[in-house]
Amino acid sequence: MTKDITVGVVGLGAMGLGMAASAARAGFRTLGYDLTPARADLAREAGVEPVATLDEVFAADRIVFSLPTAQDVAGVVERMATALEGRARVVIIDTSTSEPQVTRALAERLAAMGHGFLDAPVSGGPAGAAKGALTMMIGGTPEDLADAQPVIDALSAKAIHVGESGAGNVAKLVNNLLCAAHMVTTAEGLRLAEAAGISAQSTLNVLNAASGRSMLSEVHFPTWVMNEGFDSGFTMALMQKDVRLARKLAKDTGTDIPLTEKAAQLWADAPFGPAEDFTRMGDFRRKGH
Repeated sequence: MTKDITVGVVGLGAMGLGMAASAARAGFRTLGYDLTPARADLAREAGVEPVATLDEVFAADRIVFSLPTAQDVAGVVERMATALEGRARVVIIDTSTSEPQVTRALAERLAAMGHGFLDAPVSGGPAGAAKGALTMMIGGTPEDLADAQPVIDALSAKAIHVGESGAGNVAKLVNNLLCAAHMVTTAEGLRLAEAAGISAQSTLNVLNAASGRSMLSEVHFPTWVMNEGFDSGFTMALMQKDVRLARKLAKDTGTDIPLTEKAAQLWADAPFGPAEDFTRMGDFRRKGH
């Protein structure tokens, strides 16, 4: 079946390139488009066919978006609206961390053209993307999900259909808000332990065997924080954007989130540049917080 489906990937950054490589490895003919020409060589090495225009990638049977913002996603759909009007049904799988209201508007617009649109943000980082082992949280219709399932299976180890359009976006924003909070609280816990004369490593061992653990303590701290590597591949700018969107969602829905609001403010005030790795917020050794 994979041989009969062409997959187009729009955005060949750290996540998009890994997903494109996973699709190619699964047997799909995979086309990749990125605004940066240098990504073409990396795509080719991964078994992906680089293309120079959106028109070429939009000729695919299923299209995957991996773009920085909701505005980028909407911009691509707007730019390709005429081409979409005149072609056979296609399902777009948007893996970007986007905004629910933008997603719902795009899904409605594309449905009127006879096409499908899934919000399918992912968790698992560049390593998960490269291995086809992402977790996907999906919003959209069962029909669109069924049409996209072969591609989703190639990209993910776990895919959860959360609900209607926009539901995947909401779940991802909640997930990343908690991820951001866990980074801060775990760092503070380790700082407290060291101040009380217990090593951070011994305390982390206890947390990961007890109820205080999280994926942050089990994966991120051992891999990128304790060794001061701070190189997970996910930037401060991306996490700050996700936290900002989660705060906006809370405001839009009138939801009171006092504890995570405090954590969100710490991220907004973080003393790190946008290109630095987000795991720097877990540095329990630094002064000032």
